[in-house]
Amino acid sequence: MRMPEIPPDSKEILQGRAPWEVARTLELLARPGQSEVEGRYLHWDELRRHPVPVGLTHREWWFQIDMTRRAMRAPLALRDKQGRPFCYATPGNVLEGLHRIDRELGNHLESTAPQLGDKEIQDRYIVRSLMEEAITSSQLEGASTTRKVAKEMLVEKRQPRTKSERMIFNNFQAMEWLRRQTKERLSISFLRELHEILTQDTLEADEVGRLRRADEQVTVMDQGDGEVLHIPPEAEALPERLKALCTFANEEGANGFVHPVVRAIALHFALGYEHPFVDGNGRTARALFYWSMIRQGYWIAEFLPISRILQRAPVKYGRAFLFTETDSNDLTYFLLHQLEVLRYATDDLYVYLRRKQEEALHAEQILRREVDLNHRQRELLLHALRHPTARYDIDSYRRQHSVVYQTARQDLLDLEAAGLLRKVRVGRAYSFSPVSGLQQVMERKKAR
Repeated sequence: MRMPEIPPDSKEILQGRAPWEVARTLELLARPGQSEVEGRYLHWDELRRHPVPVGLTHREWWFQIDMTRRAMRAPLALRDKQGRPFCYATPGNVLEGLHRIDRELGNHLESTAPQLGDKEIQDRYIVRSLMEEAITSSQLEGASTTRKVAKEMLVEKRQPRTKSERMIFNNFQAMEWLRRQTKERLSISFLRELHEILTQDTLEADEVGRLRRADEQVTVMDQGDGEVLHIPPEAEALPERLKALCTFANEEGANGFVHPVVRAIALHFALGYEHPFVDGNGRTARALFYWSMIRQGYWIAEFLPISRILQRAPVKYGRAFLFTETDSNDLTYFLLHQLEVLRYATDDLYVYLRRKQEEALHAEQILRREVDLNHRQRELLLHALRHPTARYDIDSYRRQHSVVYQTARQDLLDLEAAGLLRKVRVGRAYSFSPVSGLQQVMERKKAR
């Protein structure tokens, strides 16, 4: 990934030009302005390669677009190393993206996916999502463990064996910890504790949960040619800068209304910009985004593993940071990128939920046609399909179906023998629970 070309300074376009050229340039401002090109919020590095409108040079075209954007921008209470504020514009595609999130990450999703209203099912989906985010967020920063091995480790609660597994394990622990902190205010100690959870046993012991020192040179470089892409603020400035970041995160200060999603995305960017730790800054920034979204009421964000989307196009993710830094701190580039990521993640969730609904219906149809099961067993399995963590015992099964103990016992033992339930001793009695992947097990049996 290379550094994008820095846009020409719009003020300098007027300098050293003949009076008639200045008059022509100023005339451009009188024309109806646009902030986008064919619906895209292009950076100068992209615009200079784009076919130019008739009668304009690329620099004049940029001047017109830049002036329109500047008139739209609102400042944020976040500043760069030189003390200049970060800002953002609200062109149509930003407003559309925010509206879609407000609509789809609120009650709308619950109405189109009613299974999320069930607490047990909700918890299961959240765990799945947290695992996916833990794995892909760590892989973005170099973890090399396969998704299959990593998921088995998390499901089985096995201790990590390698540094890559430890990164993923820590990330999962951090995401679960953040779910319990949504009533808390952000502080430097909060950030340090989050970083400690994320990096335990993956960094040197004295680097875990500690802000970087002045003697530690931290830069963001291209992994290919080593080009320096970002130099974070000086270490001495971090305490004050992070206090300002926390004030912004806690919705304090007097900077006017900021849309909650804009705030969460800006926090993601700002933590990456500050790079306050020796390592693990990306994971910390993405985790902070989730915390902010959930804290501000977008609870369904827990179901959206954004790092899986980022992993598909990591260069676009990096360039969204660079476009903002090289164009007058215009956070709109990063904002639009993250809104697109959220859109893809939401679409993926819809597809996943629809597929699970269809699979459940298919399994229920198989059950209803299964002649080897009696009606009591079919009813139990239908319940088990909807509640994979349910537990059944002989006595409650007997009472529910008004049968004698021996009949209830035989029903459950037959389901165990068929590989549909597993039996566990609880004290002096036995408890039965659905096998893992019950639905797939049933479909395989039917296919034989």
